[in-house]
Amino acid sequence: MTAVVSYAYAVVRDAPELEEVLTGLSGVSGAPVHLVRSEGRDGPAAAVSPVPASEFGEDALRSHLEDLDWLEATARAHHRVVEALAERTTVLPLRLVTVYLDDERVRSMLEGRRDAFGSRLDELASRAEWGVKVFVDEPAAQAPAGPPPAGEPSPGRAYLNRRRTQRAARETTYRHAGQAAERIESAARPYAVGRVRHRPQQGGIAPRTGENVTNDAYLVPLRHTEEFRAGVARAADGLTGVRIEITGPWAPYSFVAPDTPEDRDPETPVDRDPETPVDEGKAP
Repeated sequence: MTAVVSYAYAVVRDAPELEEVLTGLSGVSGAPVHLVRSEGRDGPAAAVSPVPASEFGEDALRSHLEDLDWLEATARAHHRVVEALAERTTVLPLRLVTVYLDDERVRSMLEGRRDAFGSRLDELASRAEWGVKVFVDEPAAQAPAGPPPAGEPSPGRAYLNRRRTQRAARETTYRHAGQAAERIESAARPYAVGRVRHRPQQGGIAPRTGENVTNDAYLVPLRHTEEFRAGVARAADGLTGVRIEITGPWAPYSFVAPDTPEDRDPETPVDRDPETPVDEGKAP
């Protein structure tokens, strides 16, 4: 029999309808997802699934965490489970690749943080995370169109003039991006109850066009969703070269207490939070 460990996706507020949500839901490595419940009534539960110890042990993970295809597949499966749960209950998403030796270790983790989890679940109830990114579009370089007409500047001077024009356009665009960011903060302030600033996306997770200059997450009560979205969407009005992207609603990945997944048995394989090529609103 293949040895397995327990992969944990999220801590949730337990509810009878969750069994229906989990029926037929597959997680990482295609394994079925189930709940591990804490002792007693009204305690938190955790969504977990068995995964091969050979694949999620520390040595194997050192290799997997360098494999972008493996990371993407794992991140998508992890996110699919968290989002399915978030449709029915309040969730505290755990970090990607949070594993425990077995379900009893998961239960022990829940018991050890029962009060902290309960308080945080209360704080996040009826709230969702929204991602807000500001992008700037680089001004297009203009290639010379043959020799200059008589009376026009020499090719060298014309080149310098184009460079000055491009530099001025770039400075204007970034100034507009700063103005858009300030407008977003003002528009979000009456509605959002939390904000987390993430690093702008770069490299493999960066968008195909434009440069990401701000990458923020906002926690917004569900009753204020429309007002929040409408106000933020208008933040780039009249600003050239600036684009705003709003994503969500998401489970509150950015607003889980920082030490939530860290308190685990030291014998568990690993608990890491690698960057992945998947842009799923987290946070990000």
